[in-house]
Amino acid sequence: MRIILYLLQKEFTQIFRNKTMLPIIFVMPLVQLLVLSFAATFEMKNIKINITDNDHSSTSRALIGKFQGSAFYTIVNYSDAYKVAEKDLKTNKADMILQLPSGFERQLLKENKAKLQITINAINGSAAGLMNAYTFSIIKDFNRNLIIETYGTEMEMPIQSSTLYWFNPELNYKTYMVPGILVLLITIIAMFVSSMNIVREKEIGTIEQINVTPIHKYQFIAGKLFPFWIIAMFELAFGLLMAKIIFSLPILGNLGVIFSVASIYILAVLGIGLFVSTISNTQQQAMFIAWFFMLVFIMMSGLFTPVESMPQWAQQFNIINPVAYFIKVMRMVLLKGSGFADILIQIVSLFIYAILALSLAVGLYRKKN
Repeated sequence: MRIILYLLQKEFTQIFRNKTMLPIIFVMPLVQLLVLSFAATFEMKNIKINITDNDHSSTSRALIGKFQGSAFYTIVNYSDAYKVAEKDLKTNKADMILQLPSGFERQLLKENKAKLQITINAINGSAAGLMNAYTFSIIKDFNRNLIIETYGTEMEMPIQSSTLYWFNPELNYKTYMVPGILVLLITIIAMFVSSMNIVREKEIGTIEQINVTPIHKYQFIAGKLFPFWIIAMFELAFGLLMAKIIFSLPILGNLGVIFSVASIYILAVLGIGLFVSTISNTQQQAMFIAWFFMLVFIMMSGLFTPVESMPQWAQQFNIINPVAYFIKVMRMVLLKGSGFADILIQIVSLFIYAILALSLAVGLYRKKN
């Protein structure tokens, strides 16, 4: 026990004396939380629209006013020629075109229907889908107002519907993203820093001195990894506090559940970092290998896109992706109030993953040294 405490003290001393490591551990996670939570969003709030009004009627002006009054649209140009608007779309001065043909109002009055044209830049398919949905929502609201003005009352629809969104009633994208970003922060700390830990001893030549001492392998590994386990748990607690204060993140579940699962998850990620460190000869090599693992895990985890929307092979890949398990746990506990029984599969999977990762890393370390 004295040996492990000595190693812990030695490791903490090295961490707090290292001027490069301190910003990575304490400054970078806070910056990432603040920046990514605002930047990583699929919400469209500044859609640049070009209006081509060939009708110049009170009805066309009323429809244009709907877009002017929306917080999602910015009208960048008015034109009578569609080719001018098309040029704006091609040069990225506009994201979409709303074309109102000549006779738009007359058709509405005589035939109770009229056509208009919407042209959207669909290079970004997700953004184009949102722009299309926002635009049709405005047109639908405009139609309803026309019916009320024409008939004096809103026509009864045969089927009435209302929408209620559970767990995120305001459809706030930050509420969805922040729990995943918190997982990203502690993953970076645990994987990156632990992957450079043992290999640093190799570079400075102290690994041979350690190997000839009577310190057992498990004592050495515990002394090397446990400080980063403590730091990662602290980062998670600090991140949750900041998310609650800054983003009003709802915490419906038990924090004890989150930290219990986090303690297992961090061991799994530390095991991956230790594995990378044992197969690397330099810190630069360890950083690149750790970045490869982390990038693949994060992109496939469901942080930015739902796992259910991925191909079948990608969904099966997530069986070996610890990040996907913990992101799901964070969202279920924080937003849905899930308990241990609801996330039992994720807990068991992470526990098995932690045992396998640490065992493989320790086994390779013994073999190599």
